[in-house]
Amino acid sequence: MITSSDKDYIETKSIKQNKTNMKSEFVGLAHWINSKFDVSVLNVFYDFINDKNKTPRLSIILEYKEDELKFRDDLHGNFDSEKQRLVAQKFKEIKRNEYDAENVFVIFTSFEPIAKDEANSKIPSFEIEAMKNEIGLNDIWKIHRQFSWTTFLFFTNKQVDENSKNGNREIFSKAYFNLLTKYDEFNYFKENTFSILLDSKENFDNNYSSNWFYYDR
Repeated sequence: MITSSDKDYIETKSIKQNKTNMKSEFVGLAHWINSKFDVSVLNVFYDFINDKNKTPRLSIILEYKEDELKFRDDLHGNFDSEKQRLVAQKFKEIKRNEYDAENVFVIFTSFEPIAKDEANSKIPSFEIEAMKNEIGLNDIWKIHRQFSWTTFLFFTNKQVDENSKNGNREIFSKAYFNLLTKYDEFNYFKENTFSILLDSKENFDNNYSSNWFYYDR
């Protein structure tokens, strides 16, 4: 599950919206994982890594990123191999005949980060432009979105420094948060932790060759 167009995200979103239910054959496994690791499993999704080798994959879709991290060695590390083994073993115990459990590869993902990305992407450009005009600060060159992050780009580094110190960053963050909440279906963004980023066209031009591909990497 990487983007909001992925099948496992779409299925999990429907479950979160109470439109559908988790497949009954996975409910027992989800309850076991919740109890064993003190987490919140939204969905269990079975597919294959690719069509060529047909390696079965079992995606344990947690609701929150903080729960996903319980199954990793560190923030960007590998999955905890012992927890993968335990979940795979439990899956073998309760699996049904239509699922290959012998060589299953267990992964852990989370719904919240992608739902936040989707919410931010749903804001129409004209609403962002209207907010920019309402702020009425000509120093702002562009408002740029990348996943769940939003950057207010000024023209110069000096303007970034000034607006970091004069309280404008907090004002801009609140204005953008108020816009974002209309599209945050599951209320994952919280005002007390939300903040925009500040950057400059000067930095974009000088250090990223005015190229969004390099900037967003």
